[in-house]
Amino acid sequence: MDLATIIGLLLAWGALGLGIIIEGGELGSFFKFSAVILVIGGTLGATVISFSLSQILSLPKIMMRAFLQKQLHVTEAMNLLIAFAEKARREGLLALEDELEKVADPFLAKGVRLVVDGTDPALVRDILETELSFLEERHKLGESIFTTMGGFAPTLGIIGTVAGLVHMLSQLDDPSKMGPAIAAAFMATFYGVSVANLVFLPIANKLKIRSAEEVLLRQVIIEGVLSIQAGDNPRILEEKLRSFLPPALRAAVGRQAARVGEGPQVAAEETLQRTGTR
Repeated sequence: MDLATIIGLLLAWGALGLGIIIEGGELGSFFKFSAVILVIGGTLGATVISFSLSQILSLPKIMMRAFLQKQLHVTEAMNLLIAFAEKARREGLLALEDELEKVADPFLAKGVRLVVDGTDPALVRDILETELSFLEERHKLGESIFTTMGGFAPTLGIIGTVAGLVHMLSQLDDPSKMGPAIAAAFMATFYGVSVANLVFLPIANKLKIRSAEEVLLRQVIIEGVLSIQAGDNPRILEEKLRSFLPPALRAAVGRQAARVGEGPQVAAEETLQRTGTR
């Protein structure tokens, strides 16, 4: 689980509730069922109109990506690729076939399998980059759904407020009802702005970050696999992969292979074991 998403949601809504209580309000008075129906139902309806039904049905799966982290971190993938390069340099590319069934990441497994099968390097790059391109498109779809919902929700809230004010104006003959009616009318705007800025837009942004992380991981795998196929020295591969990372993370790449007094075979074996491929 991604604790940042969960903590962020709890912190945001907790701060909102605490602010209401500090101001002397009661949380119960901020609940108006008709406003909830209008904002949430209207937002979902407008979103369904904007996308196909199959895309909307995938919404729960898309949303879970904001709460779950990928098991394979980019630095782990880099160390795994360096270990594969060490193994391929010692025993040949066919030796990597023994590791295929134990590689958890399907994209990495596909790349290594293409290399082991002797696929032309240009074709390997074309296949992997095509898959990467469509992955980006799928991720953009999920991000756009939540961005769209974040745009519709405040608008639906304003519509609810206008409807409430129209209802209030029809009761001007009873001034005692004007205060509660105005307060009830603005609840729709409160809901629309809250769910947009505390749920929909943050999730859209988290999905955007997730997509960037996964694209980086896939780019690293593509370059690593092609370098292994070309027979590049593992040290050269290590430096090439490090260039994908900011300086603060580069020390985590190749650390095991760089330890003094241990040969490349020991380092490669430990990296394979640590990443769960053995």
